[in-house]
Amino acid sequence: MTRIRFVRSEAAQASLSARCAGLPRFFWFAGPLVRSGGLPVSPDAGHPIRAPAGAEGRYGRRRRGGCGRGLTGPRRAAARRPAPTSYSDRVSVRTEQQSRQRILVVGAGMAGVQTAVQLREQGWPGGITLVGAEPHRPYDRPPLSKAVLLGRAPGSAFDVDFGALEVDLRLGTAVTGLRTGDREADTDAGPVPYDGLVVATGAEPIPLPGAEGVPGVYLLRTLDDAERLRPVLAGRREVVVVGAGWIGAEFATAAREAGCRVTVVEAADQPLAGALPPPVAARMRAWYGEAGAELRTGCAVTGVAASGTPDDPVCEVELSDGSVLTAGAVVVGIGARPATGWLAGSGVALGEDGSVLADERLRASAPGVHAVGDCASYPSARYGRRLLVHHWDNALQGPRTVASGLVSGQAETPVYDPVPYFWSEQFGRFVQYAGHHTGDDEMLWRGDPADAAWSVCWLRGGVLRALLAVGRPRDLAQGRKLIERGTALDPVRAADPSVPLKSAAR
Repeated sequence: MTRIRFVRSEAAQASLSARCAGLPRFFWFAGPLVRSGGLPVSPDAGHPIRAPAGAEGRYGRRRRGGCGRGLTGPRRAAARRPAPTSYSDRVSVRTEQQSRQRILVVGAGMAGVQTAVQLREQGWPGGITLVGAEPHRPYDRPPLSKAVLLGRAPGSAFDVDFGALEVDLRLGTAVTGLRTGDREADTDAGPVPYDGLVVATGAEPIPLPGAEGVPGVYLLRTLDDAERLRPVLAGRREVVVVGAGWIGAEFATAAREAGCRVTVVEAADQPLAGALPPPVAARMRAWYGEAGAELRTGCAVTGVAASGTPDDPVCEVELSDGSVLTAGAVVVGIGARPATGWLAGSGVALGEDGSVLADERLRASAPGVHAVGDCASYPSARYGRRLLVHHWDNALQGPRTVASGLVSGQAETPVYDPVPYFWSEQFGRFVQYAGHHTGDDEMLWRGDPADAAWSVCWLRGGVLRALLAVGRPRDLAQGRKLIERGTALDPVRAADPSVPLKSAAR
């Protein structure tokens, strides 16, 4: 077995313990974690990539020993075979056909890179083209608001040997349109043909109206964004953060750690409005003050103006209550939307939220097109609604389903309906969430929210539907499994933090 080594960035290594907490059966792949069939292993072990069975002629001889080397040897011409008479013969014919086809993956983030890797791991013998709009090597985004932003790591690139995987990597190439009838994607470097297309363009941050192009106003989504913000934190500038969501809280955490004076402005009456109910969000509100950040809720930004020089701007932020804040930088974190504008007029159906309307196997409405990650919504039988999940774990898991559909055929592809999961590190706390809840679900506290560690469970008909864990990774790990199984809980035992959550199962 040839092992292609995926080395973590320093930023990814720094958060290994946090990411592993409460996440059994995971191991490191290209910086983040990938589900395996076993227990956690050392990140230095890398991730085994096997050449497709019977495809050593294409990928070459397997080299003994070493990591990150790929496969060597000449390609073998496909032999003619008689008409298929058995399942194995039909698989061989399909493999021959696929070897002459090319899959185009648009988007070189986690979802796109993982799709390319999964295609090879599951036996795709044909061509793979991976197109990314950014000029940088594909990288992991979560460290951008943490170690990368603070200058503790130069970047968070996935150290993937695309050459060994025989992936045609095209960076700095923006896709501008799609012609599904011709099976071609238009890019700023010319058209790119495909036999199968995977849309993995992720999400893009929502800009603050009226503040676009104003010096000193920043977004935080890309590596370039983080690089532009580094001097702000290094110079300990006064910062106004617009939006008290997950990204706003994480940036405020980093800015306070760097010694910046921070004011967070939120139009809603609470942080994390829309994500968590008021009783839960109210407990998190105190975290801002404890960290030395000022949180102003119930007031919207009505205007931003800048004076000074582009390299040393002075920003004035006007609020709906009539007050004006002065800062050296304004960081906008008011949400994100699917990056699917390039699909307009393509025939690929989009939802009102801009997401690609994928089915239960992540197929889009146009023939030969799949969608995965932040740009795609999918129907969840578990929750009885369509979900649009803008989180890292969704971009990690979805490619496995997409690759299965492209390699093995849709009849053999399992339905994609995972338990959503994400984590956030803010103000010295590790916050994890699994599942999906609504206002109709029963909320159950597990522990005292005034303490450093506590959890909240959401039940429907006694069955666990979602769980938020603050500093209780064991609750998250056990709760995620209980949600997957549709397990009913004894509410009295579940509310007792001294009782393992799994022991509250009925």
